[in-house]
Amino acid sequence: MTVAAYKGTREAFAQALLELAEQDRKVMFVSPDSLKAMRSTKFAELYPDNYVEVGIAEQGAVDTAAGLAAAGLVPFVGTYAGFLTMRACEQMRTFVAYPNLNVKFVGINAGLLGGEREGVTHQFYEDLGIVSSIPGYTILTPADGNQTYHAVKAAYEIEGPVYVRAGSGREPDVYEKDAPFSKDGITVWKEYGHDVLLLSSGFVLDRVLKAAEMLREEGIGVTAADINILYGKKDAKIIEEIRKARAVVTVEDHNINGGLGSYISRLVTENDPKYVTRIALTSFGESGPAKELADYYGFSPEAIAKRAKETAERV
Repeated sequence: MTVAAYKGTREAFAQALLELAEQDRKVMFVSPDSLKAMRSTKFAELYPDNYVEVGIAEQGAVDTAAGLAAAGLVPFVGTYAGFLTMRACEQMRTFVAYPNLNVKFVGINAGLLGGEREGVTHQFYEDLGIVSSIPGYTILTPADGNQTYHAVKAAYEIEGPVYVRAGSGREPDVYEKDAPFSKDGITVWKEYGHDVLLLSSGFVLDRVLKAAEMLREEGIGVTAADINILYGKKDAKIIEEIRKARAVVTVEDHNINGGLGSYISRLVTENDPKYVTRIALTSFGESGPAKELADYYGFSPEAIAKRAKETAERV
């Protein structure tokens, strides 16, 4: 079966799930009334025996997936990031992570930009902090739709619980369609020097890369990279880049605690202490056009470049 290429993280998930089910009939999709939100109606039509609908019951969806995994199947649970990690946190912890079951979670509308139309109730910038506090999870943070497709495929290959952070479907593509999902957890995009290491996670990569060009024009030696696995078991390449830099700046559409900034701060502290600046959310968001929201909350390329320049100048 050939499936057309999609842009956007939800469509990318749906395409990857279809292809996985085609090659392995153990792949299941458990939906807490999220079939349309996950763009997976075609999956239900083609593979009705692999689709389980539990209704608006996220806790029940996670428990159902745990049972399927215990029976040797490979269930994916997909819905809004906060409804998974907040409403079903106990189930994700006790009934999936504790017995180390092979369940894959995909949380959409992650971040401020993921829910810009719906406002704070559908903006989820605490999900990484929650999941990262639970032992056993592999956390994948793809930067766009193309990488989300490969992240879902990577999640299938990983044994044990996996959380994939996805967006709303309106994220700009940065990676080429066939660019692999880095198993090292880092992809270096620009290397203009080592005054400051500018690290991005998730759907702000396009803004970080623009900021890197601004810094280069000002004569600041900057290396810009994408971190696509948080708290992973393979961090040698990330540490290698940290060691090269005089200072580090992290940028993420997430609460300032528990996500990329916390992860990188730990690596810096434990391996090569130096100054770290974290650009992230410190308050609740609001509704509005995605670009305007990003700019207002400090994610404009200009604001990122300014913070990075200040960081480079203080060390």
